[in-house]
Amino acid sequence: MSDETVDPLKRVEEQLKRCVKCGACRQNCPAFTAFGREPAVARGKVALAQHALKNDIDLDDQTYLAMSKCLLCGSCVDKCPNDVPTDEIVIAAREALAKRRGLTTFHAAVGHVIKNRSRMKMGAWMASLLGPLFFKKVPATSGLRLRFPMPFMGNTRHIPAIAGKPFIDRHPEVIPGEPGKPRIVFFVGCMTNFVYTEIGESALALFRHLGCTVIIPKDQQCCGLPGMSGGDIETVRELAEKNLAEMERYEADYVMSACATCSGALHRLYPLVIGKRNPELKIRLEALAAKTVDAAQLLHKLGLDPAATGGGEALRVTYHDPCHLRTRGVTKQPRELLKAAAGIDLAEMEGADRCCGLGGTFNVYHYGSSMTINNAKSDAIVATGAEAVATGCPGCMMQISDGLKQHGSRVEVLHTLQLLARGLRAKK
Repeated sequence: MSDETVDPLKRVEEQLKRCVKCGACRQNCPAFTAFGREPAVARGKVALAQHALKNDIDLDDQTYLAMSKCLLCGSCVDKCPNDVPTDEIVIAAREALAKRRGLTTFHAAVGHVIKNRSRMKMGAWMASLLGPLFFKKVPATSGLRLRFPMPFMGNTRHIPAIAGKPFIDRHPEVIPGEPGKPRIVFFVGCMTNFVYTEIGESALALFRHLGCTVIIPKDQQCCGLPGMSGGDIETVRELAEKNLAEMERYEADYVMSACATCSGALHRLYPLVIGKRNPELKIRLEALAAKTVDAAQLLHKLGLDPAATGGGEALRVTYHDPCHLRTRGVTKQPRELLKAAAGIDLAEMEGADRCCGLGGTFNVYHYGSSMTINNAKSDAIVATGAEAVATGCPGCMMQISDGLKQHGSRVEVLHTLQLLARGLRAKK
């Protein structure tokens, strides 16, 4: 039976008691770096959640603002001496706020869009069609920039162009491989499907090179993380159920995603957030989580031949750790693949494991602070002298690209798979 009626903060009551207010989180919190105020740090949010649970503070605009100042990057969780799961607490607090105050207009609109794939496709098609009316190409870059300010967007940020045709629509649902080789369900994700389709093509090239059967379920949905950012757990649950049903349609050895956020949702957040609220789904979600892997993690496990990867002109590359891979321990595998790839000289940047400042809707509500966090990342990338920065998250790619362009840098931002697939493309 579902326990949707339980107060979300009641679910994390015991976790709240673990916090001894030592302040270790202040040293590792990117939001605290940007805002410099106690409500922005994990300790402050835990205190607010404790008071909210006791009903001795109002869940007013200031409380909402404080809870929105979190990127859910997990840095505080990694470094907490008492293992306080602040990310889980913040998600619960946001759900409590949404239940008591209602969703914001923005997050209600986000939920309306992400839970309907055909609606997303129509929106993406219109955006690609009408893009030239609202956006202009920025000279010497592949990005776009708004011609005039728009709500939540301003007109300074650089954004990638929407693809003319979604990745999922370009391929059959089942692409057969060699007998005896792994069967892989490809969870594509919205950014890969509608924006960075070349990531999907690179993933296909690499796993087909390994002889794998690749399955691309046509009815897969958004992972739901944008809804979770606003406390819209009902939308996340609905999407989790739809995605679970789609992934279960096929017998597969792995469920793979080239998006750190998507694989993080399937691997950790679905069981953590939805499983606890819906015990009937818990076992199935945990089975899905056990099969879910990041694309680079899986390529490394399957023994991708370094001689087949990389290629082309020599390229100095640095690597950024997406938070949703770092918190799952997927840090060595992408680096080892890049180091082994022909023509790639990997240079470590300072603070490679620090959040880039995206944080989903944090970037929308707190764009200025988001870019303040990103400034350190841009400086670290430029300092390596790299010609390209690789990462395993399309969201990070968009954020880092925006920051670098605003720095006046020409450093190219690529997915790890794009670099690994260079040799295969050259041979083709």
